[in-house]
Amino acid sequence: MAVVAQVIDLVKYYQMEEVVVPALRGVNLSFERGDFIALMGPSGSGKSTLLNILGCLDRPTSGRYILAGRDVSQLSDDELSEIRGRYLGFIFQSYNLIPQYTVVENIEVPLLYQGRLDAQTRRRCIELAHMVGLGDRLHHRPTQLSGGQQQRVAIARALVNDPEIILADEPTGNLDSKTSEEIMQLLCALNEAGRTIIMVTHENDIAAWARRVVRLRDGRVESDQRLDLAA
Repeated sequence: MAVVAQVIDLVKYYQMEEVVVPALRGVNLSFERGDFIALMGPSGSGKSTLLNILGCLDRPTSGRYILAGRDVSQLSDDELSEIRGRYLGFIFQSYNLIPQYTVVENIEVPLLYQGRLDAQTRRRCIELAHMVGLGDRLHHRPTQLSGGQQQRVAIARALVNDPEIILADEPTGNLDSKTSEEIMQLLCALNEAGRTIIMVTHENDIAAWARRVVRLRDGRVESDQRLDLAA
């Protein structure tokens, strides 16, 4: 399988007043097209920092990040924004929906920021709303939706740019067990359709939906296990 993203000797330090706090200490990982990876580890292990760097939301202190064959480690903010729009989709634990916008309008947000919103792309947003089971909620606002429905909006929004990789940060963290299972079934269906998914979770039952589990500890890779090959 083709490698769609790779981090090489990735190091990240944060300066906290006079104290330097290491978050990543030389991480090496490759991510293949169509993979479904769960990033796990205790608080402070570096998993969220790694996800932020993979999402071009943060920069490494040193090391390289290769995305779609391009070293994006030292790109400008404008270049990183372009990369995010072309290759990446984001799903957040807190949904990050705009309260004043309807379901369709929230799905449209990435296109709006990129100046790509027109009649054709709006139809795609409506199609995505139907795909995630919200065809009868197109004009509802987030306060009129359940947590699971809000996360479905977030998933549709993550797909609107047809991204190479979907990055999910605790996507079921605010959901009950039944709704969590529904969201994971949806993510699995997207993965089976060819999407690459990298997901941070602290829950073993959620990680079990993935094909591969990478465990971090103290900023280093502790283990890297392929669940589909271990079955």
